[in-house]
Amino acid sequence: MKILLHSCCAPCLIGPFHSLRERGHEVTAYFYNPNIMPYREFRRRLTAFRDYTKLESIPVIIDENYKLEYMLRRYLERGEIPRCRICYEERLGHTGKIALEKGFDAFATTLAVSPYQDHELIRTAGREASEHFLYEDWRPLFTENHEKAKKLGIYMQGYCGCIFSEEERYRPSVRKKIQKERIG
Repeated sequence: MKILLHSCCAPCLIGPFHSLRERGHEVTAYFYNPNIMPYREFRRRLTAFRDYTKLESIPVIIDENYKLEYMLRRYLERGEIPRCRICYEERLGHTGKIALEKGFDAFATTLAVSPYQDHELIRTAGREASEHFLYEDWRPLFTENHEKAKKLGIYMQGYCGCIFSEEERYRPSVRKKIQKERIG
């Protein structure tokens, strides 16, 4: 099967790409991440993605458009909808469209390797984007991905990507508030 693999970053690409390829799929990695903020972080992740895919000879499609205003507008317009859902809908909806246009049989996402992502929202957004969405729970590959990335010297980010997750990661008072809300 010909699969377009939405890739949030190089470290998360490692396991899912090799998992799909080992099963005989023809896989192309697709970098589309309009939510990564600030711009410097976007460029670092894009550079790491390019470096890793070149090292491994992975076919790629790259969308270099930085859409700060577009994504901020989407977050504001959608109001009470969880921000992660907005992000997943954007990335997976766009990936599904590109997969269809380029003749792929299916598409998947490396977001499904992270234990920090909401997998139910990922599945929902992917299925709403297209019947050709292939969900796989790659969380068991997470630690191995990061160990390989460290060994290869690949840049690894400290937060998911959006400006909200950056604040949660680096501002302790916000992180504590979020943890209390999640516990109940």
